[in-house]
Amino acid sequence: MPPTISIVITVYNRSRYLNAAIESVLQQTRHDFELIIWDDGSTDNSVDIARHYAKQDRRVRVVAAEHQGATRSLKDAFSMTTGTYVGWVDSDDILAPTALLETAAVLDANPEIGLVYTDYIVIDENNKVIASGKRCKIPYCKDRILVDFMTFHFRLIRRSVFEQAGGIDESCQLVQDYDICLRLSEVTQVQHLQQPLYYYRQHPQSITHQHTLELILSSKDAIARALQRRGLAERYEIKVEIVGHYYLQRKNINDCANG
Repeated sequence: MPPTISIVITVYNRSRYLNAAIESVLQQTRHDFELIIWDDGSTDNSVDIARHYAKQDRRVRVVAAEHQGATRSLKDAFSMTTGTYVGWVDSDDILAPTALLETAAVLDANPEIGLVYTDYIVIDENNKVIASGKRCKIPYCKDRILVDFMTFHFRLIRRSVFEQAGGIDESCQLVQDYDICLRLSEVTQVQHLQQPLYYYRQHPQSITHQHTLELILSSKDAIARALQRRGLAERYEIKVEIVGHYYLQRKNINDCANG
């Protein structure tokens, strides 16, 4: 029997956090899932970590691929899944123990719903809680998602709807999650499960931290495509304000002496 749920983790040089991400999936209170770990040509020991868990748990499958980028890796990983419901966990994040149980229950009970998403908590490099996710406070709305990405984490998606929406678009570098959520909002009902079932990690090596401007501009492109699909491009165009924040910081005494 194929598993009900397929979870994907794509990883590229995330050995510091990968154990916690994998274990958070394997410790789920709902057990009928498979875990696909796709290593995108890591140069650290990420693939060794993944294979260690695959030896211990038959639900884990590992693919060690050549480096091709996060979005293509995610698309290829999803092509290997077999579950009725699909979702993914970032390799530096953590899934709460009841996340699959509670999100799958929504899809089990409501066939008209194609996407269910949860609240999330922000943590730091050492798993210390920083804050509740700001996006959790934004109510879901098919129109508002054009400017506010509230369907952030964790997401479980009905496979039939995921395929109807076209799956992962590999041309959407950096914002593949926002792009698929925009497309899903156009073909299915979406449910917000207001429980913090995902731990989103902030750290200096994260894509969000290192590629902020690219993320903003790529999101603008994804929104523009959504306006075209929705027949709204003749009436609306997306505008972006990139605001800089400036502050003074006292110099080190040695810096002053050298300057």
